[in-house]
Formats: sequence, structure tokens, C-alpha cells
Amino acid sequence: MKKKFNLFNWLFDGNPLFSMLLGMCTTLAITTTFENGFVMGLSVTVVLLFSSIIVSLISKYISDELRIPSYIIVIATFVTVLEVLLRKYSIPVYEALGVYLPLITVNCIIMGRVLSFASKNKVGASILDSLKCGIQYTFAIVLLASIREILGNNSLTIIDNLSGLLGFKLSFNIFPSSIFVPSNIFLTSAGAFITLGILLGILNSIRNRGDSK
Repeated sequence: MKKKFNLFNWLFDGNPLFSMLLGMCTTLAITTTFENGFVMGLSVTVVLLFSSIIVSLISKYISDELRIPSYIIVIATFVTVLEVLLRKYSIPVYEALGVYLPLITVNCIIMGRVLSFASKNKVGASILDSLKCGIQYTFAIVLLASIREILGNNSLTIIDNLSGLLGFKLSFNIFPSSIFVPSNIFLTSAGAFITLGILLGILNSIRNRGDSK
């Protein structure tokens, strides 16, 4: 009997952030707005995808001693290309991501998937794996960013730094100011940890309830 597709399980099981707590430094620092979270998630996905393709193609030609340095060079190359493109076409996005953009090079998610999967599998399988991992991470970081922005600023910023490229801005308040007072603590590092902890607790509760059925 064919197993029914479960979107919740697909998004959360093996999710690099929610299941393995990888990429925490960037995640907690950059998730102050929906837009920042989405752009960072997309950036990680793009770097992971192209790095996986190259690593899958060259892995059999590289010795074990040179494996990790070689893969780091591959990842760093794509991160540098991404930096150059953002600096040329969208300075606001480049400045918003700041130092966390080059840190993608040493992101545990990318290195982990490159080493554990792309280096051992063919290109097609590596593409599917990197896309799944990238989508999971992007969903997780956007969800966290949205909650933090709503609780900390009562807003959702869809397009702001990207307005130079797209030609318009899109940001709106979620609740009437008369019934909801945001707390700036959720936009701080402490707020990031608090929000992530509560979110993990809720998700684990839902997962455990599903497993018990």
C-alpha cells in the first residue's frame, strides 16, 4: 500500500534547524524580519544546491586527505559569487545580511549535506537532497523570523531591502495597536532563543501526539 504523503513530516522530519539545531549562529542573528529570513534561506539553498552538484561530480577524483579542504573551496566559491551579485544588484540586502553572508561558507548544514550525501551519491539524487534540505531550512528560518517580527514589532516585512530590485515595498501590521503591544525583547538574541525554544516545544508536542496515534 502506497504511503500517504504527509507535508508536516516532510517539512519537519530531518529538518536541519528543528531536528538537528544546525546553522544556529546565522539563524538566531538574522531572523528579525520575514524578508531577512527568506533571503538567508534562499541563499543557503542556492549555495547548497550548486555545491552539491559540483561535489557529486568531483568527489571520486579527490583523495580523502583533500576532501574537506576541496569542498570548502567549492562552497566558498559559490558564496563569493553570491556576495558579488548581491553587492552589485542589491546593496541593502547585502548590508542586511552583513557578516552572516560569508559565514554561509562554514554553515554546518551545507558542509554536513555535502559530506554525508553529495560526496557519496549521483548528481540527480544530490540535487533532490539539497533542494529538500534547503526548503526545510528556508521554511524553518522564515517561520522563526515571522514569529519574532510579529511579537517584537507587530509587523510582517515581506519586501523592504529587496524594493530596489522589485520596485515596491510590502510590509503591514498584523494586529491593531489598540489590542496588541509588541515586545522588543523578541528582536534580541535572548528573544531568538526564547522563540526557538517555544517553537521547538510546540513542534515536538505535535510530533509526539502524531506518533502515539
